[in-house]
Parts: sequence; C-alpha cells; structure tokens
Amino acid sequence: MKIFVTRKIPGGALDRLYQSGNEVIVSEFDRPLTPEELLDMGKGVDALLTLLTDKINGEVVDAIGPQLKIVSNYAAGFDNINVSELSERGVVAVNTPSDEVNEAVAEHTWALLLALARRIVEADEAVKRGAYSGWEPAIFLGVSLSGKTLGIIGLGRIGSMVARRARGYNMRVFYNKRSPDPEAEKELGVEFADLDRLLGESDFVSLHVPLTDETRHMMNAGTFAKMKKGSFLINTARGPIVDEHALVNALREGRLAGAALDVYDAEPNVNPELINMENVVLTPHIASATWEAREKMGQMAVDAILKTLGGEKPENMVDEDVWEKRRI
Repeated sequence: MKIFVTRKIPGGALDRLYQSGNEVIVSEFDRPLTPEELLDMGKGVDALLTLLTDKINGEVVDAIGPQLKIVSNYAAGFDNINVSELSERGVVAVNTPSDEVNEAVAEHTWALLLALARRIVEADEAVKRGAYSGWEPAIFLGVSLSGKTLGIIGLGRIGSMVARRARGYNMRVFYNKRSPDPEAEKELGVEFADLDRLLGESDFVSLHVPLTDETRHMMNAGTFAKMKKGSFLINTARGPIVDEHALVNALREGRLAGAALDVYDAEPNVNPELINMENVVLTPHIASATWEAREKMGQMAVDAILKTLGGEKPENMVDEDVWEKRRI
C-alpha cells in the first residue's frame, strides 16, 4: 500500500514505515505544503501522516481517492481535521496524545510563567546589548510566586500537570472546567472556581482548553476586564482561544501586567503589536518540542497507520464509531 508523509519528522519512527514493505513517500519540502501540493502528492495513497499545519476535510479526502483509509495526525490535537466529514466517508482519523507530550507542554507553560514573573527575556536582551553595568537595587524587578494564585482554565491532563508543579512554588491553585472534580481536588490540592472568580482572583491565568466553537475567543475584552489588575496570561493551548486585539488593549491599559503565548490566532502570523511589547514573551508553537515528545508522537502516528492498514484497530481514534464502517 501507499503512504504519504506530509513533512519529514524527527526521530526514528519513519524507519519503521520504510521497513514495513509499503511504498512510502515523504514530502521533499521542509515546510507546510500548500493545499494544491498536498492534493497532488497525496492523490492515490492509502494512508496520510499529517501535521497540524495540514487542513484535512471531506473535499481533500475525495480528491485523494476512495482508497484512503486513515489520516494519522502527528499532533495532540485534531482541530486541523474535519472529523465528521472523514467519518462520513469511512476514513479513520487518529491523533497522538501522550504523557510525553503533556509533560512537555506543562513544562513549557511553567517556563513561560517564570519568564514573565522574573522578566527573564527582558533581562537577557539587556545583557546581550551591553546594557548591564553592574548590580542595581531596582533593575528588572519581578514578582514572587510563593503565596500567589494560579488559575487554570481546563483541568485535563496538561492542566493537571501544571497544577501539580504549582505545589513546589507554594501557590494557591484555582481551576475551572465544566463541573467540579473532587478527585483532582484531593490529589492536587486545587480549588474549583467559576470563571469570574478565577479571573478576578488569580495572579496568573493559564489556558488548557481545546479549541471549540465555545472556547474560540473566550479570552476577549469582556473576560480581560474581569481579570485581576496586574495579572498575567499564559497560553500554550490554541491561539484562537485568545482575541489578540483585546489582549493588546488589556496590556496597554495595564489591566494585565504581561502575557506569554506559544500559539497564535492566525498562525504563523503574529500580531505585530504583541511583538513590540516588552512585557510579552512569544515562542513559536514549541510547547511540545522535546525529543522525547516528538519521538513518541512519531511512533504513535506510525503505529496507527500500520495497524489500520493491517486490519487492526488503532489507538487514539478521534471517532471510535467509524471503525465498523471504515473503508477496507
């Protein structure tokens, strides 16, 4: 059978595809493919190994052909895939969540939080441009974490890992999700709060919700107005959860003391006003970028393809119901 990988991925997972006896094509371009390139290179394949930058819907599936059986998404999320349209056509969609990915994102969340609290990026840039002339009592004053309140919106796997690390900093932790989670409260020492209370009392707010119609731009002018004055926002979830224009205004008005973003509303484009703000830390969607996480993601994506093509049900199917009506 024929497998198309839309971009070369790090680690050794692709070796297993090459050794599987299938015909394997890997994009020669080290960049996201255009829609036209994806259709041209993918036409006639039985399996796609896609990245978050590849938009896959029913139209794409139809153009590739009726032999396509699986789209294995090299990502913890799947908002780049129209799952319902794939399921209607009997195409299996799989993603690659794992503890390795979750730990990496939780660690990056804390890296951003600490960078904001202690003004690490500003201080680093000052030293590198020769502005450091010796110790000063009032240079780059930050804020301590001990005794502060961290608000976590979305207490799933990643949110829980972020909460667990807050214990080491002696922080109070509020969380918000659809309903209270007594087990998590007992295990992690966190406290459920409605969104208004979380925003109004938290010194740091960290986002860990999936991108849905409900969460798109959930952080907007109205929610920023409810945040504690002088608080910080961290987003390692999905860019469109935050209305960046409203964020810029909240930062300018001093409602927020700073923000750290790893994801953006219109990736890869970044709001130029955010780029020019000293109290904003920006990273290029690298929260899951560890060797351990990438290797695990690759192995999971390959596993799903080989199992599906071999007639075995893969793990992490986005829509479990499609298996019984899948393309053979």
